[in-house]
Amino acid sequence: MVNTSVTLCGVEIDNPIIPASGTFGYGYEFAELYDINILGTFSFKGTTREPRFGNPTPRIAETASGMLNAVGLQNPGVEKVISEELPKMRKVFSKKVMANVSGFSIDDYVYICRRLDECDEVGWLEVNISCPNVHGGGMSFGTSPKSAEEVAKAVKKAVKKPVIIKLSPNVTDIAEIAKACEAGGADGVSLINTLLGMRINLRTRRPLLKNTTGGLSGPAVFPVAVRMVYQCAKAVKIPVVGMGGVASAEDVLEMMLAGATAVEVGAQNLVNPFACRDIIAELPEAMEKYGISSLRDIVGAAL
Repeated sequence: MVNTSVTLCGVEIDNPIIPASGTFGYGYEFAELYDINILGTFSFKGTTREPRFGNPTPRIAETASGMLNAVGLQNPGVEKVISEELPKMRKVFSKKVMANVSGFSIDDYVYICRRLDECDEVGWLEVNISCPNVHGGGMSFGTSPKSAEEVAKAVKKAVKKPVIIKLSPNVTDIAEIAKACEAGGADGVSLINTLLGMRINLRTRRPLLKNTTGGLSGPAVFPVAVRMVYQCAKAVKIPVVGMGGVASAEDVLEMMLAGATAVEVGAQNLVNPFACRDIIAELPEAMEKYGISSLRDIVGAAL
């Protein structure tokens, strides 16, 4: 009998499989298809302080072995998430959930995290620092070690629950950003967010996305994600949550060998709504195939 349980920032979960933010909504649509309580947890849709309609369409485009998206953080805002979405979610998911937070200033991050920290349903706060800093010339918080550390420090001071900082891969040295988050008090880091990309329509000779550029996700980014998880796991002592192109149980094992304590599954949920259910079902067989009795034993084994 294999052991699939892991401990993420002090919280034990049945398995390391976590649907990634923006690919699983608030869970209740997927709950119509299967019992989502089999998941380790899931990261719900990115939450901002105010409601956001998102970017104009078209905002999704297919590409070889992946997809581009420029959805633009569409969500109803933190107050409606708390008053409407979490009560609906509670009816279908009995475990602690990961709250994904997006902000355009440090005040935004602190306010949203403080509000969600008060919610019983929330077990972890996943803070997305790929957002543009409106007070810093529009540059993403996640591209500067100093900004990343400031966000981590401010949020940790305001909340009690574990804080996981979600890192952008669109940087020269992601390990430096991870170390800055650790220095700021973060309990963990998650990576990678999407890689910046674009496509052009040959007939119109214009970008396929109205936003011009978008985030590339899917199997195409998996080797990049494994490399970055490996680099960050070498650089920090806090847990790393790996993601980026994960599509199978074997991908999960590879991410964990690279240093991930838990693994998020993103774009694959949009290709196959049963992706996470299937990966969880296949995990014990994959573990036996490679002589793994406990997933805890392989975290960072390739380091």
